[in-house]
Amino acid sequence: MFHADVRVLSRAELLLDGRSVESVATSPLGPGATAFVGLARWLGDPGPDPTVRVTRERRLMPAGLDETITITSTAAEPVTTEVALALDADLAPIAPVKAGRAVDAAGVTRSGLTWSAGDLSVAVTASFGATVQDATLRWPVTVAPRTSVTVSWQLRVDDQAALVREPAGPVEWTRPTVTADDRRIERLAARSLDDLESLRLSLSAGATDTFLGAGVPWYLTLFGRDSLWAARMLLPLGTDIAEGTLRVLAAHQGTAVDPQTGEAPGKILHELRRADTQAALPAAYFGSVDSTLLWISLLHDAWRWGMAPEAVESLLPTLESALGWLAHHGDADGDGFLEYIDESGRGLANQGWKDSGDSIRFRTGELATAPIALVEVQGYAYEAALHGAALLDAFGRPGGPRWREYAQAMAARFRDKFWVDGPAGAYPALALDGDKRPVDALTSNIGHLLGTGLLTAKESAQVADLLASDAMAGGFGLRTMSTHDAAFSPLSYHCGSVWAHDTAIVIDRLARAGHPAAAATLASGLLAAAESFDYQLPELFGGDDRSTFGRPVPYPAACRPQAWAAAAGVTLLHAAVGLRPDVPAGTVALAPLQDAPLGAVAVRGLRVGAASVDVAVSADGSATVQGLPPSLRLALPRHAAAR
Repeated sequence: MFHADVRVLSRAELLLDGRSVESVATSPLGPGATAFVGLARWLGDPGPDPTVRVTRERRLMPAGLDETITITSTAAEPVTTEVALALDADLAPIAPVKAGRAVDAAGVTRSGLTWSAGDLSVAVTASFGATVQDATLRWPVTVAPRTSVTVSWQLRVDDQAALVREPAGPVEWTRPTVTADDRRIERLAARSLDDLESLRLSLSAGATDTFLGAGVPWYLTLFGRDSLWAARMLLPLGTDIAEGTLRVLAAHQGTAVDPQTGEAPGKILHELRRADTQAALPAAYFGSVDSTLLWISLLHDAWRWGMAPEAVESLLPTLESALGWLAHHGDADGDGFLEYIDESGRGLANQGWKDSGDSIRFRTGELATAPIALVEVQGYAYEAALHGAALLDAFGRPGGPRWREYAQAMAARFRDKFWVDGPAGAYPALALDGDKRPVDALTSNIGHLLGTGLLTAKESAQVADLLASDAMAGGFGLRTMSTHDAAFSPLSYHCGSVWAHDTAIVIDRLARAGHPAAAATLASGLLAAAESFDYQLPELFGGDDRSTFGRPVPYPAACRPQAWAAAAGVTLLHAAVGLRPDVPAGTVALAPLQDAPLGAVAVRGLRVGAASVDVAVSADGSATVQGLPPSLRLALPRHAAAR
């Protein structure tokens, strides 16, 4: 168990009569709760059928964990056993744990079932009847025939230096009712919302704004890019989590130039950690080239979905500072493209969402050298400029024309410098390297350009065809790199694996750009992956072909649950129904996936402003919407209707 980037429980080993229980099943019990089922085959009646079952139910609590252990017997005679639970807490920072390094617990003191180091302490208590010996709880148990006996224990953490905490208020989004021909969509949505609820966080010291921690266990804190994308993907369920995320990141916006942390005026934070758990990066680290742009677009999109005008207006100074970063700091060499380089020598070598050190490669496998201008970042910049201009105009602020001109010039520069020819035709390169050479690997990054307006209709169609090809979509979703590229490896972090959020974002953008067949191809793979992972999509998984194993190969260190992977279930629903509001303009577009390639889907309880809205798409692709307030006018595409 981890609490605020510290491992507060490193051992909880259950033994009956000194023997391990045989694990046979796990099952989710809702947000932050899981059941584990095991068998004690040496106990109970002789014969092939097990008669003694052990069920462990764990539930996360604010600053703690509760577990019940239930021994159930169907044996003919009473069963007597000793239940023992060996415990330890090494209070290790998360960084060495993630790296697999040995941890020195010399600074940890233990007294009974209390462990402490500095201002951090962990205490375990147990149900009646337990004895304690050498940090092991012991219960003597006798179970009568066809009955159960339950024992329990609780862990609580006292950590005054914790950076994050569980929010005190209710969940910030609605929980829609989903019905679909493909029941996997229903199950994925339900499990995704449970996972998202368990990832809600607030900062300490009386903070009230809520955001989504990036993922369990390695990234359960504020991450600019991850928290922003997750909030953006949840906009169909309300704008409250977006508003909280925007405010939290605004409060930590950069104000000075600092090469050691990557900070610059107007820049949005990448990652916030407690200082005593960080071994490599600064506690407040700004090494992200896209978080600032994503902040701008989240503010714009939340405004379009109905975020209160006064809340939007209060964040306009942050918007103007963020646009200032785009104007003065994002393009260090003045070539018109946004690039990054780690000037400190101890930060992230790559600072887009594919931030592993070997992720940016040529088709030959050669690594690109910095400064690097990523393809999707130019699309984000184009989109952020137009989004910023729309907000400035709407609230009577100067600068709108300047940013529309910026976007127009970006589109021209991009078309001139980024497009390359490959075996399957022309496509945008992954990046420009430090010598301004196009890094010509075919990757999923180009899917993020769709629907932004940066591509023409013809260019969008070419990108869509490549993304739906076997080389990119032959696995369980969208591969991060084509199988035809030399660096492709199905279990590479960013050079061949499949990321759930990446796939979902591209599905939504394909839908928005009018490519339903390509969107359906990727959705089919993602739904098959969800089924294999019991509908709890991990951060990433292997990019093997679907015919190789018949199920996705897990990535060993993937976060699960992870915020934007869980939000992928919501994005898949949103792409299917296609509700796209512009509350300030008084309009709502209804553009479901053409021909309903995912079958009939109905979602009750979407949120547009303060209104609860229901959308149904039939198997023939016709759509209806109910619940729109009179202030909103529906734009009806083919086969759509309103009531």
